[in-house]
This record gives sequence, structure tokens and C-alpha cells, in this order.
Amino acid sequence: MNQAVATQNSVTSLTALQVPLADRSLLLPNVAVAELIPYRAPQVSAGMPAWFLGQIAWRDLRLPLLSFEAASDGQVQIGSGARVAVINALGGRPKVKFIALLVQGIPHSVKVDAGLPRGDAPLAPLELEAVALGEAVLKIPDLVALEQMLEDAGLI
Repeated sequence: MNQAVATQNSVTSLTALQVPLADRSLLLPNVAVAELIPYRAPQVSAGMPAWFLGQIAWRDLRLPLLSFEAASDGQVQIGSGARVAVINALGGRPKVKFIALLVQGIPHSVKVDAGLPRGDAPLAPLELEAVALGEAVLKIPDLVALEQMLEDAGLI
């Protein structure tokens, strides 16, 4: 194999999304987000954990709507710019293809590479890493653990 082909096949950068939350921003691979939809009040059930906001309808499916902040030792906040990011499920459960995540505003596309420096910020539960992107510190969420929380609570 010649060097030009080898260079073409190696990944040097990745398109990611900077996802704004109420108290932090997440960094997700672009392919993790299936769709961004307007926020609408979910169907709520009594006695649920604070981080579980209820069920929302999306493309003939009922999706669990979660607050990452509340699941990660923060508070649920639904601001005027609230939207819902439909996330591709990663846990390998045959009946769970998507989960919905409350976000505050519109995610921005960013190019990142393997040399992304670590961010100087403490990690909260469900955060795998903090990275620095320009002046911003972004958190990489543990989406598999978030999905596991849903299962452990009997919600999926």
C-alpha cells in the first residue's frame, strides 16, 4: 500500500458537536446525534428520578427524555432556548435505539483531532473526560452509563 492511500485512510480529525447544557457543554461525536428537535413538554409519570423528565414522541417512537445535569449531580433547568437532542443508543439493547437529552440551545459543529488537550476541570459523575477547545472546557459524557441508569431504574 502506498503512503498516499495510508494517509487517506487514517483519521486525523473528527467532526464533533459542542452541545450546550445549563451548567456545562458536552462534546459528542457528530454521529452520536440523530436529530435536534424543538423542546416539548414530556409525558410525565409520578415517582420517577429527577433526571428522568418523562417520555416524548419522536418518529412513531416513545423516547425517554433525560437531563444530563440532574443525572450528573446538577439541577434540571429548562431554559427558553431548550431543545431535545435525539441520541443514538450505544448500549446494544435491541429495543433501545435512541434516547432523548435535554439541551440548552443549538449544538455547534467543531473539528477535533487526537491531540485535543485535556481540560483543567473536575469531573462530575457520568463525565469521562474534560477537554479544552479554545477557551472552552467541554465534557465528554458517558452515554453508555447514562443508558445503564435508565435500565437500572426500570425505564427501558
